[in-house]
Amino acid sequence: MTPYAVGMTTKPDEPQPPRRRRAPAGAAVLREDVTEAIRAAVFEELAAVGYARMSIEGIARRAGVGKTAVYRRWRSKLHLVLDIVSALAVQGLPAPDTGSLEGDLRLLYEVTSRALRHPVASQVIPDLQAEAARNPDIAEALQKALREGQDGVATGIVTAAERRGELRRGLDHDLALDLISGPLYWRSVVIRSPKLPKGYLGALARATSEALKAL
Repeated sequence: MTPYAVGMTTKPDEPQPPRRRRAPAGAAVLREDVTEAIRAAVFEELAAVGYARMSIEGIARRAGVGKTAVYRRWRSKLHLVLDIVSALAVQGLPAPDTGSLEGDLRLLYEVTSRALRHPVASQVIPDLQAEAARNPDIAEALQKALREGQDGVATGIVTAAERRGELRRGLDHDLALDLISGPLYWRSVVIRSPKLPKGYLGALARATSEALKAL
């Protein structure tokens, strides 16, 4: 019989080589491309079936991932939609800088109009508005996204016009935001007019510019 146990490759009193430590469970880095695929799938799923019928299974299938990939990032479809809607608020719109109030408004309306007429946005926003009437969390997130998404841009337009002397300093910025954003939102989202009349955006920019100067 050998002086040390069968199967041992070193003597009992010899130092053992250090064992390689395993990475803790759940420490895997979440791939950004998968996260973006899921976000895109959420908008597509919302446009296709609406919030009420939307499911994690449908989102995962559309994104080409397993359900666990979705649940690693969000606890439920509510948290997923709230996160994505809230993210819209910080993305914002490009700030126009044409050198005139009317020009800035016209450019803002052109960009916003294209965004609101996008097939996905034209389906998703009204559906979330309907859901917001039943869900205060969605209502808060949607209000934040819609309000803050344009607030920074509109404030920038008004501030620049104040510096140029086109608007008086100290006017009510909240009222100015309502004047800037209200008409186009009403026609594109509430009435959901499929096509704007020819020359509408230019006329709206001129009328809004004059209304702001009257504040």
